[in-house]
Amino acid sequence: MKSAARPCDRDELLGRLKQLTSDSARRWGRMSAPQMVCHLIDAFHMMAGDKPVSDVSTAFSRTVIKCIALYAPWRWPRGIQTVPEVDQESGGRKPIGFAADLAEAAALLAGAANNTAGLDGRTHPIFGPMSEAAGMRWAYLHTDHHLRQFGA
Repeated sequence: MKSAARPCDRDELLGRLKQLTSDSARRWGRMSAPQMVCHLIDAFHMMAGDKPVSDVSTAFSRTVIKCIALYAPWRWPRGIQTVPEVDQESGGRKPIGFAADLAEAAALLAGAANNTAGLDGRTHPIFGPMSEAAGMRWAYLHTDHHLRQFGA
């Protein structure tokens, strides 16, 4: 099972990040490539505990949805809603410069494996409390989902 904790999986994501350009065309959704990169930055800061977000979890999302999202053998569907704090149309970070934002997203992804202990017990706004392993699995799946959004 792929995880951002595994060097080969993380390197795969980093290589795919490098394929992006500021004008990469989206296959679905509303974000531009620069907005998506900022969304990834926001999401990494959220999971590290550096960006507070609202809790919209329910018992169902903390159990059933979380299990399906993290461990079912299919890709995440298009059009999943996020919380306003990491939504690029409401409270998310705005793009500064594509190269700098891309470098920051790559550094946060690369550094995530060095801070896995900090993930244990972190709360995801939809999935609730996350173990270290679940947080790293989420990091892989979330990044993969958005890279596929742009054909990378």
